[in-house]
Amino acid sequence: MKNVFKATIAFLLAFSARAVVRRYSPKIVMITGSVGKTSTKDAVATVLSTRFFIRSSEKSFNSEFGVPFTILGVENPWNNPMAWISLLKRTLALLFLPNHYPNMLVLEVGADKPGDLMRILRIATPDAVVVTRLPEIPVHVEAYASPEAVREEEFSPAYALAPGAPLIIPLGGPYASRMAARTAAKVLSYGSADEATVHVSALDFYEEHGTVVGMEATVVVGNERGHLVVRGSIGKTQILPAAAALATAVAFDISLPDALVALEKYEPPPGRGRLFSGKNGSVVIDDSYNASPAAVEEALRTLAAFPHAARRIAILGDMLELGRYSVAEHERLGALARDAADMVVAVGIRARAFVAVPGDTDSMEFGTAYAAAAALPDIVRAGDVILVKGSQSVRTERIVKALLAHPEDYARLVRQEKRWGKKV
Repeated sequence: MKNVFKATIAFLLAFSARAVVRRYSPKIVMITGSVGKTSTKDAVATVLSTRFFIRSSEKSFNSEFGVPFTILGVENPWNNPMAWISLLKRTLALLFLPNHYPNMLVLEVGADKPGDLMRILRIATPDAVVVTRLPEIPVHVEAYASPEAVREEEFSPAYALAPGAPLIIPLGGPYASRMAARTAAKVLSYGSADEATVHVSALDFYEEHGTVVGMEATVVVGNERGHLVVRGSIGKTQILPAAAALATAVAFDISLPDALVALEKYEPPPGRGRLFSGKNGSVVIDDSYNASPAAVEEALRTLAAFPHAARRIAILGDMLELGRYSVAEHERLGALARDAADMVVAVGIRARAFVAVPGDTDSMEFGTAYAAAAALPDIVRAGDVILVKGSQSVRTERIVKALLAHPEDYARLVRQEKRWGKKV
């Protein structure tokens, strides 16, 4: 009965959202891929807002429910009957009353299981598609026949593009380029490859007064060169969303100087490599939003390269939805963690493989984020740099919260709403 009710609500939301799109005909930019969708969506929306009246997905609203919520301009009503009534009123007003509706929607789209993106594409057809990284072992692979099947679904919005429409892809991996060749789209690219439309080089930590406060890179577009700075978060993964936004700017004839000025206002979303002051003079890298093999690997590289660290501590929770790849990927990343950190802390049953790898690195194990949050503040010392990362349901943001030096930073963490606080 519950599944029937959910399917009925999804159908009604899709019908309403599709009707709104048909009435107002906004341009639609879709953000898809495995790693960094939300950061890329935010960066793209920041740049495009210099020329268009933009609405973009809230947080990570990328499902068959989240996309209609964005199109309708409402928050998730969850279990609030009054909020659902407000949603109905909002929908009727959009369909039958004059409205100043956005002329561009930036929609993050994602798939947990086969067919998810097909359902979303029935609601809205993209005018441009931005693809983020497509790794060897993508998240949600547990629900698919193979990693290739996941990548095909994630790339599917590109196949819906009209001939000559912009398709923005990352260079540096084989998958996106190979799949883009099957389309009739106008392909633009971003990354460190020389042939990228937006060429990124000299990527490094950005410091102010001897303190790391973000990332910086040189970007080249055609004959133009610029300096890109992303404040508040660290890692290569924080530069790539901004580079994707610059490639999108090229697609919509926004100059490099204008796009770089716009990106000065861009702030990476919570739980994605965000920097905080930790207890006892430590530094916390809050990467607690989610975890996949590609994202954990990149986070460990960032931790290993972080300057001015007395000790490097990797606190790693379970990576979920990996199916038959789970054991091998946890063991593989455990070896990388041993090389990157002076101490590796495992949180969860699957994460035990992170510390089962032989080596001299100090290690600790905890069954839950609650247990880790209670114990870890006592071991933190001045100069420690602490990476915290895990899949969403592990709730590693609770560990971040326990390690923060300033309570006013709690509100800047991921999943701090009341509805999350009630969940175990």
